[in-house]
Amino acid sequence: MSPALRRVGIVAKARLERAAEHLSQIAAWLEARHVQPVFDPETAVLAKAAGTTARFEVLDKDRMAAEVVMVLVLGGDGTLLGMAGRIAQAGSGIPILGVNFGSLGFLTEVTLPEIFSSLELALAGEARIDERMMLHVMVEREAERVVDRIVLNDVVVTQGALSRIIDLSVTVDGEFMMRVKADGLIIASPTGSTAYNLSAGGPIVHPQVDGLTITPIAPHTLTNRPVVVPGASEIRIRPFLQSEQDEIFATFDGQSLYPLKNEHNVVVSRADRRLRLIRATSRGYFQVLREKLKWGEV
Repeated sequence: MSPALRRVGIVAKARLERAAEHLSQIAAWLEARHVQPVFDPETAVLAKAAGTTARFEVLDKDRMAAEVVMVLVLGGDGTLLGMAGRIAQAGSGIPILGVNFGSLGFLTEVTLPEIFSSLELALAGEARIDERMMLHVMVEREAERVVDRIVLNDVVVTQGALSRIIDLSVTVDGEFMMRVKADGLIIASPTGSTAYNLSAGGPIVHPQVDGLTITPIAPHTLTNRPVVVPGASEIRIRPFLQSEQDEIFATFDGQSLYPLKNEHNVVVSRADRRLRLIRATSRGYFQVLREKLKWGEV
């Protein structure tokens, strides 16, 4: 990151009132270093409620993703995922620094006492930055592309609230893989392996592994096990609805969903863009696993 950094975006989880005081302090800290704080509208409301005296700009999140040189996220992983998608769609490639106000926070791993030291390193161009694989997902209907998204964690094909078990056909690079009857199916990036994939019994995949994980959710046949395929693979999922009353949805990073019909195909591959994630210098990946999951403890 250039030492000439001048505008830093700041996004807090919606209605996270306990972040308000920190927003005021961060804005003042940045202003004192001749860096312009930029809030999204909801975060600006929180900052004003805390009596922020620093001068700041207000931009919506899509414009922020395209116009600032770094985004500081205060919240949980969901807040960071929302900004990661916007940055990918903008094609700006700016890094994200995530500060954890949630419960687990695999992505927002920086703690409150580490905010200013992490910002100092970022401003000096000395921060440790991980590049994380993202997923390109399309939903096609015959020759028409009806959804085109980039996500960080996962694409989930799942049943509606009143639906029975769903029937999906899966191919990898044009080769038939399986016909699975289950509550759903998860296609996860290595970063997303510790999200829904992990809860569904899928493997933990190190972020530097170039692979995609295919994990059935509560499969009807116990031999339908999670599979890791090469990162360059193209995965195609075709739903088979039994009646008009059945509901199947494709969900993208848990942020939005799209209803599927028999004529749809969900196509997932590795995205050309990668997320640049500013990491805490004091912890490695396996230490994060131990802290968040109590992983490996006896």
